[in-house]
Amino acid sequence: MQATTQTNMRQEIDEIPEAAARLLHRSVKEFALIGAALRAKDPAFVVTVARGSSDHAALFLKYAIELTAKLPVASIGPSLASIYGTELKLGRGAAIAISQSGKSPDIVALAETATRAGATSIALTNTLPSPLANACKHSLNILAGPENAVAATKSYVNSVVAGLAVLAEWTGDSALKRAVADLPTHFAAAAKLDWREFAADAGEAESIYVLGRGPALAIANEAALKFKEATGIHAEAFSAAEVLHGPVAIVGTRFPVLALAARDAAERSVAEMADELVAKGAFVHITSTLSARAKPLPLVETGHPITDALTLVLPFYVFVEAWSRSRGHNPDAPAHLKKVTETR
Repeated sequence: MQATTQTNMRQEIDEIPEAAARLLHRSVKEFALIGAALRAKDPAFVVTVARGSSDHAALFLKYAIELTAKLPVASIGPSLASIYGTELKLGRGAAIAISQSGKSPDIVALAETATRAGATSIALTNTLPSPLANACKHSLNILAGPENAVAATKSYVNSVVAGLAVLAEWTGDSALKRAVADLPTHFAAAAKLDWREFAADAGEAESIYVLGRGPALAIANEAALKFKEATGIHAEAFSAAEVLHGPVAIVGTRFPVLALAARDAAERSVAEMADELVAKGAFVHITSTLSARAKPLPLVETGHPITDALTLVLPFYVFVEAWSRSRGHNPDAPAHLKKVTETR
């Protein structure tokens, strides 16, 4: 499981620090303009519109907005507009639509609905111009650059970075703004971490649980998807607070669990759940030193609980790309998938 630049996926993982730096350098004016628009709106709520990895980026931003701006954030099903034709009452809110291609008809339809309703609508996309950008009042190019691998990596990360940069401007949170500015350096360090020990314990497992809480739950969702895409292994993400509500029933001896914890208020609870699952016979690896029984994985501490969670995705991406190849898969060509998915 040595590092390689052989696959498109690995090349694009390696580009993440540079892509984030490019976005932060070139989009200062856009961050300020959208942040000012949100301050002027003073929304009562925020909704997100996305699917797949983009929806995991939206989930990360949900927690970041709720923790920082203290506003409720909800993910809205795009089919409400594209299939059911519902005109939601979103005029008092803000809407964030995320799509790498900016083409998916259902995402565009709901963004148009939000804009018509009077919401402050914002498109985060890697493609300008695009139908999604045209559907929103504000659009922000995430500047990830061409992404050829089917599995989104740098576009996922840059979508989150763009959202966090706007959030920092919107709320005037200077600590978050500094933490976001430091992300390219932290990403470079995180991409050098080695999580291959998890593969040794997972062996020929057919199913994996990925746990998290808060922003790290969004990383857990993204990790579970990448396990499916890149390795063909069934994986599910759960909040560490929810795993005992049913999912624990199939956890037994040698069941692999990846527990993702940031240095935030939820870290101890994730560590305690990791220990409980080890007691049930599971193989648990955790990004924390607070667990007494689970095996610790290396991590990068950023000094801010929100950006600390985001850096967890870098060593995971490196790990899952290498594990995919070691299991005889091509991470650039997942079964039955294509790069751009357009749903209605």
